[in-house]
Amino acid sequence: MDTYNKSKDALLQELNSSVQGISVSEATNRQVKYGLNELLDTKKKSTFMLFLEQFKDFLVIILIIAAIVSMFLGDIESALVILIVITINAILGTVQNLKAEQSLQSLKALSSPIAKVLRSNTKITIPSNEVTMGDIVFLEAGDYIAADGRILENFSLKVNESMLTGESLNVDKEDSTIINEVPIGDRKNMVFSGSFVTYGRATILVTGIGMNTEIGKVAQLLKNTQAKKTPLQVNLDNFGKKLSIVIIGLCAVLFALSLYRGDNAGDAFMFAVALAVAAIPEALSSIVTIVLSFGTQKMATENAIIRKLHAVEGLGSVSIICSDKTGTLTQNKMTVKKYCVNNTIIEGKDVDLTNKLQDKLLKMSVLCNDSTNENGSEIGDPTEVALINFSDKFGKDELEIRAKYTRLQEIPFDSDRKLMTTVNSINGKQIMITKGAVDVLFNNLINIEKEDGIHQISESDAIELESINQEFSKSGLRVLAFAYKELNAGDQPTEDDLTFIGLIAMMDPPREESKAAVLECKQAGIRPVMITGDHKVTAAAIAKEIGILNDISEAIDGSQIDAMSDEELQEYVPQISVYARVSPEHKIRIVNAWQKRGNIVAMTGDGVNDAPALKQADVGVAMGITGSEVAKDAASMVLTDDNFATIVKAVENGRNLYLNIKNSIKFLLSGNTAAIIVVLYASLLALPVPFAAVHLLFINLLTDSLPAIALGLEPHSKSVMKAKPRPLNESILTKDFMFEILLEGLTIAIVTAFAFHIGDPNTTPELASTMAFATLCMSRLVHGFNCKSKKPVLLTKKMFNNLYLWGAFLLGFIFLNAVLIIPGLHGIFEVSKLNTNLLLTIYGLSLVPLLVIQTAKYILHFFKKD
Repeated sequence: MDTYNKSKDALLQELNSSVQGISVSEATNRQVKYGLNELLDTKKKSTFMLFLEQFKDFLVIILIIAAIVSMFLGDIESALVILIVITINAILGTVQNLKAEQSLQSLKALSSPIAKVLRSNTKITIPSNEVTMGDIVFLEAGDYIAADGRILENFSLKVNESMLTGESLNVDKEDSTIINEVPIGDRKNMVFSGSFVTYGRATILVTGIGMNTEIGKVAQLLKNTQAKKTPLQVNLDNFGKKLSIVIIGLCAVLFALSLYRGDNAGDAFMFAVALAVAAIPEALSSIVTIVLSFGTQKMATENAIIRKLHAVEGLGSVSIICSDKTGTLTQNKMTVKKYCVNNTIIEGKDVDLTNKLQDKLLKMSVLCNDSTNENGSEIGDPTEVALINFSDKFGKDELEIRAKYTRLQEIPFDSDRKLMTTVNSINGKQIMITKGAVDVLFNNLINIEKEDGIHQISESDAIELESINQEFSKSGLRVLAFAYKELNAGDQPTEDDLTFIGLIAMMDPPREESKAAVLECKQAGIRPVMITGDHKVTAAAIAKEIGILNDISEAIDGSQIDAMSDEELQEYVPQISVYARVSPEHKIRIVNAWQKRGNIVAMTGDGVNDAPALKQADVGVAMGITGSEVAKDAASMVLTDDNFATIVKAVENGRNLYLNIKNSIKFLLSGNTAAIIVVLYASLLALPVPFAAVHLLFINLLTDSLPAIALGLEPHSKSVMKAKPRPLNESILTKDFMFEILLEGLTIAIVTAFAFHIGDPNTTPELASTMAFATLCMSRLVHGFNCKSKKPVLLTKKMFNNLYLWGAFLLGFIFLNAVLIIPGLHGIFEVSKLNTNLLLTIYGLSLVPLLVIQTAKYILHFFKKD
């Protein structure tokens, strides 16, 4: 039996406590037994350990081995360059990790700093972490709740639990025993750590502290949830392993061929290592990281801050967005939507204060109201704040109305009566105004005021009003009924024999941009799903309004999820668009069910209750303004404007960045393929080595890195949003992609080999090596323009729209020519002097791959259009 199902006396006995509280000495003993009221942290890895973990990658391990072998064979330059590149990448990874794991610290920050408890029948104030099991705690408006507890005495207590349950409305608490099993949001005889008292007061018995509270369960879920690798990380990991195995195989074959020909074993091994250096794109990880970093800077200017770097491309492949309702799709602000007077529904925007009844209802909604809004500072229950904000729209200041019609008496709202009453002096008369739940107030009515005066309420009036109330409720609106009566001097206010004046219907409305954002998601092949702690009717109404849901059959609540196994839920999720009354565990199960179906899932949210699912999701998206620190720290991305539409823009950026990264990888691998082919060609024909080790290092550092980074900064295109999300299992290196790399690499290899023979490797091997090196280097610089797009760019504006690529090309051109022309650099870079004809030959040959590949693209594009 759960705590909320037990009686107060049974719990007091079970916890060996009493209404006088536990003694000070007993409290100390219990703190030793149960621990302090704190959330426990997991043991953190040291910065050094995080740094070492960056070297686990298979590709990095191969490069380290190559560097060690190079050192033993005297090739210090190759070893140093390899080690520098992988060390820089490890530092970047370590810094990113150090920033990523702060969720538990933020959870701790939510704890109340102090608590008022009863110890040895004396009321004292203590730090919240000293609250222990069996303590009697006093709560009043404005208090943060330090621990989970059962309500012993209740005085109109209202608690805001939105950070835990996702429900925007305050919860009216009670001290009765609940018989049935109910979700957290309906446990009205309980209060929960991290929640906030908005109204009333209560005395509670502490039943859960630290990790044994509901917020502690969230923390445990957060610890147990594994952070996901994004598709690009998975693809690059797999690619790195496969590429390394292939290269090791090639190097072994090459080494064996060299020994077979009778070459020196040391030279043969050095040649194999040189091939490995040429073949492995050791700058790949660094370039991807740099491109993603530049992408995050662009996204930050568009209100999306990326906390976890690789989530940028993950956004581009998202196929499901599981969104919280409150504060994400909605404004998290109750707003008056409709009035009902004279048995007629009036839209909020059409309210006319020249109408006597409508004006009267507005004034009464302000007078029977305890909330205030001074200089934008809203204090009070959200529904009451909505009423005075609505009054302000018509230029009716609540303070002026209340000053004019003075409050004489009041009966505060409580959850048993579900009513609030004030007595105000209006035009010299004592008028009692009562507001509350429709079903309760209707039972206390005898009259109804209409345009033609006050009449006894008839059966047809009651049926008509009930029909209007049902219509409001089905639309997800929260409805308050208002009534009044005139008191004689000396009369005590009693909430009966009332005259009905009208209904006011409110809701937490959708954000203006939510509908358009949901439509854009669908057009991009992304399924939006609402997951909320709110009631099903309310959630379904919002979802229908913004386009997430078509029919109420697409909405279920948490109790139905509880009845399903994980396998059943996995089969069921495609049919459901709205999940209501859910717990943190439900959110993780829903996200996990979609992931098991092969989808890449983004989860948006702002509350503590969202944090575990944000971490479980492939891409967690937190709200920056209304979001808790817990949600922000667990998320991959934070929206600074809390705008759901920003996610769509982030998806567009993610898709563009993935495409740019793919182009960068294509550039790197096609260039490396060319080098491999030329080295193998020379080896098979028993020709001298076409490249010195320093040539390969020059190419890797300059010709590879700068254009590859520049391609990652290619201007974005909106056309990416016309495509469907990439399948989860789609490799970055598809057959078509690899075929393109091979063909383009072969084209560059052919002109490089041609230049090698022009230099005559048999008689002047150093000149031949210089020609091969210069042609390969220049061809790869020019090849950057081929990698801009799948479509042809030559003779189009797109050829000139990336200044970074032109800068990389010019810088590479200047450095290469400096090496070739300046005599003092010839010895360092092992090149021969070239005459003007040979230089022009290099330039001419380097343009051949550009012309060939662009011509092929024009031909393919022409036939595709037909």
